[in-house]
Amino acid sequence: MTTLSTETPPSPPARPSRPSRSARRRRRVTARTGWFAVLLTSLTIVAYSAVPYLMGSLEQLDPDRAPLAPAYAQTPTVVQVALVVHIVGAAVALFVGPFQFWAASRRRFPGLHRWLGRTYLAGVWVGGVASLVMAPYNTAGMIGFLGFGTLGALWVWTGWRAYRAIRTGDVRSHQAWMIRNFSLTFGAVMLRTWTGTLVAAQAFAAGDAFDFDAAFENAYDAVTFLAWVPNLVIAEWMVRRRGLPTLRIVDPVARAAQSDERR
Repeated sequence: MTTLSTETPPSPPARPSRPSRSARRRRRVTARTGWFAVLLTSLTIVAYSAVPYLMGSLEQLDPDRAPLAPAYAQTPTVVQVALVVHIVGAAVALFVGPFQFWAASRRRFPGLHRWLGRTYLAGVWVGGVASLVMAPYNTAGMIGFLGFGTLGALWVWTGWRAYRAIRTGDVRSHQAWMIRNFSLTFGAVMLRTWTGTLVAAQAFAAGDAFDFDAAFENAYDAVTFLAWVPNLVIAEWMVRRRGLPTLRIVDPVARAAQSDERR
């Protein structure tokens, strides 16, 4: 049996010289541009995809603004409540999350960073647990149950690992788990992005024979995994690039044998 563990990669060899000032400036500009892009897209999804579901009962909502409302209006009350709770939790996490990666804010206002972190993780756990309640009733069938169910479980688990790490004072592991966790939170943005992209691609390929409903269904089936798996891959690349503790598959028997040899 194998388990997942985090290990700090070996330190890279010392560089003969520091990057030039212009190179450091380009990196800062790139990082800031990326952060602003994440912030703006996150806030856009909160405003245009989350808020409409909070404007009334599911039966009363406009399907054009809240496309999932008609389907979930036919589900048991507990699932309808879970949908609203999930939307609120995810919206909080998506709104707060980008600010947790603002380095200047972390340095200048550590107390605010801690409270925002608690708020973020509360949104993750509330939204994640609610998503697990919703998963059996999702509109994409079994593939949606597997895709969204796995996403919900990983969302809760990575948030818990981030919390455990900071509670034990392991800041670097906390940073790594937060990167992984927010990559899953950002799946809300990529779900809409990939859905639009795949529908547009099918429209281009089909021409006059294009059927929007069929294209949307095909795209939605794909994004149950596509919305978050690439994000998680990129997150792990970022973790490794920053020299933070990485995920490794460990065989407990082999690890025990190595420990015995060292003794």
